[in-house]
Amino acid sequence: MAWKAIDRITPADDDGDAPVLSEAVREKIRSFFPRYPEKRAALLPALHIVQDAVGYVSHRAMRDIAELLDIPPAQVLDTVTFYSHFWTRPRGRKVVVACRSLSCHLTGAEAVIEAVKRHLGIGEHETTPDGAFSFVTEECLGACEQGPCLLINERLHGRVRPEDVPRLLNDPDNDRLDVPRSDLYDGIRGPTGEMEGRA
Repeated sequence: MAWKAIDRITPADDDGDAPVLSEAVREKIRSFFPRYPEKRAALLPALHIVQDAVGYVSHRAMRDIAELLDIPPAQVLDTVTFYSHFWTRPRGRKVVVACRSLSCHLTGAEAVIEAVKRHLGIGEHETTPDGAFSFVTEECLGACEQGPCLLINERLHGRVRPEDVPRLLNDPDNDRLDVPRSDLYDGIRGPTGEMEGRA
């Protein structure tokens, strides 16, 4: 398998002159600085914050993050392209992730993946024309006992069969979480560092 080279010389189409991060997004990133010994250590939370706020991490957003963390933009790009979770172009409102681990594969993931592609009319790493869904696969979703698994945004669906796919994808609540997200990510720290509640 050949590795795709990253062009760090030619400016990207989405790397305009004006910053793209709002002051609220910048402030949320800054709120993570006290949690780490150096600002640069807040890179992963910063990327999650930007992707949650904007929908993806553009090259201009990477430069904005680099300026906030006092690191080279290439370091941000290297991190974004290392993790398959981060998107560098607009993604669907709902991201469907199919697990392709051995456990899921042995319990029928291949047929589920084909059913998702057929139902959405797209391939892997593609987005539906209406922007409703994007589809990717991941090596493991960490729920081997429930295989085959699908993740829709942050909601896990286990023991999915190919015939379940149309019903599941047509359900408007298929990404609704039944439990709150972690205060570690969504909470706001007060002036003395204590957690004040959700953002």
